Amino acid sequence: MNRSMISASVTMNQIQKQLDTISHNLANSQTTGFKRREANFHDLLSQQLQNQSRPQDEIGRLTPMGLSVGAGAKVAQTTLRMEQGALQNTDRELDFAILEKHHFFRIEAENGLETVERLTRAGNFYLTANPDNLDTLTLVTANGDFLLDNEGNRLTIPANFDSFQLHSNGQLLATLNDGTVEEVAQLGLRQILNPQLLNSVGENAFELQDIEALGYAEADVFVDVVGNEANLMQNALEQSNVDMSKEMNNLIIAQRHYQFNSTAISMADQMSGLVNGIRG
Repeated sequence: MNRSMISASVTMNQIQKQLDTISHNLANSQTTGFKRREANFHDLLSQQLQNQSRPQDEIGRLTPMGLSVGAGAKVAQTTLRMEQGALQNTDRELDFAILEKHHFFRIEAENGLETVERLTRAGNFYLTANPDNLDTLTLVTANGDFLLDNEGNRLTIPANFDSFQLHSNGQLLATLNDGTVEEVAQLGLRQILNPQLLNSVGENAFELQDIEALGYAEADVFVDVVGNEANLMQNALEQSNVDMSKEMNNLIIAQRHYQFNSTAISMADQMSGLVNGIRG
């Protein structure tokens, strides 16, 4: 197989990864709090061929000497884009929107026989019974993961509540049936300093990579949000930050690149056939 076919086939494989990323963005354009990803390409190793047999004839040449032969391109990184999504008013007491782009809700999910802490931007929460205490309820995500407070415990509220009020600093208050107001908890929020260290685990949730193995300290990766550092809005949800028109434009460009490389393989195959015919 000649160099043209190798370069084109390698690049086509990587463009397919870009197409998969764009398709994933489009499929989640209506998902609450979804953050789009963007494929970034990088050239593979190239070889510099010195094909000037008469250097004395190259005096005064302005273009680089030799011929650079590459091996295609690859997806170097799929970047998580953290731009703030549009806000949608819902008039629902258990819908919370985060207004700071690097802040996340702390949630607890089951992973086999153990529980793990995860992060999410989706603020649509629901009430469910607390099996450990029938006098209280717990807040969960649409997938049943538990919302945590600022101390890392499951957030519970009195079962005899009448309404909720969330302050912008994350303080959650409940008005009970007798009219008294009780402070329920401080919502658990975490600021991620380097979002590229987040792994998507599905269901609109993230887990941090093994930062210790990567040589990071916790203070370099995240900090817990406390007090007025939080910025929340009740009765609203953050929409996805997917721009449909931009994604469709990227899709067309990626498809065109894929087509160009496919054509390059066809042309290289035809040229190989001509060469073989001449030799025959």
